[in-house]
Amino acid sequence: MHRAEIILPCLDEAEALPGVLAALPAGWPVLVVDNGSTDDTAAVAAAHGARVVVEPRRGYGAAVHTGLEHAREPLVAFLDGDGSLDADLLPALADAVATGRADLAVGRRVPEPGSWPWHARAGNALIAAELRRRGVPVHDIAPIRVARREALLGLGIADRAFGYPLELLLRAGAAGWRIEERPVRYSRRGGGRSKVSGSVTGTARAVRDMAGLLR
Repeated sequence: MHRAEIILPCLDEAEALPGVLAALPAGWPVLVVDNGSTDDTAAVAAAHGARVVVEPRRGYGAAVHTGLEHAREPLVAFLDGDGSLDADLLPALADAVATGRADLAVGRRVPEPGSWPWHARAGNALIAAELRRRGVPVHDIAPIRVARREALLGLGIADRAFGYPLELLLRAGAAGWRIEERPVRYSRRGGGRSKVSGSVTGTARAVRDMAGLLR
């Protein structure tokens, strides 16, 4: 089995992290990026064996990019730190990239009841449809993904907020990357509230950030 370094961008995920870290593939290195948490996210991550770096600039893209810069493995995986995504998919995604079948392997959320509010699902569907219209063969905005570290850095992704995953897909598509999408179980988060889908305001802010990239 091929392994990747797992990067977890986290903001106030102390409650969810123990379960998230316990569910990750055994023996894979884990890097938690603490994105300015006000709880014990960093301490909990370190206590459970994860390496921790701090990115004080708020923003999903800022946390992801910092993790990418600090990663040590040639293959990297990105996963939310809230426990909503099934980490059992990671080995299959890593194998797709490591064997050369894909340049980018991503998950397509299959939601359990109550896990994905209508407003977040609708916004995601609209953006994914636009991506397919542009020739990027996905049905979700890569909530879990694996790629080669140097290749990701080479894409030159500039967004440091909620638009990061969309810019990644747009740039990967423009670069001719082969993208493989697999279903991933999406359940209720392990604690706290989502910064994006947990409210209509959060969803609207994310869609606004992404819409600017599609102009």
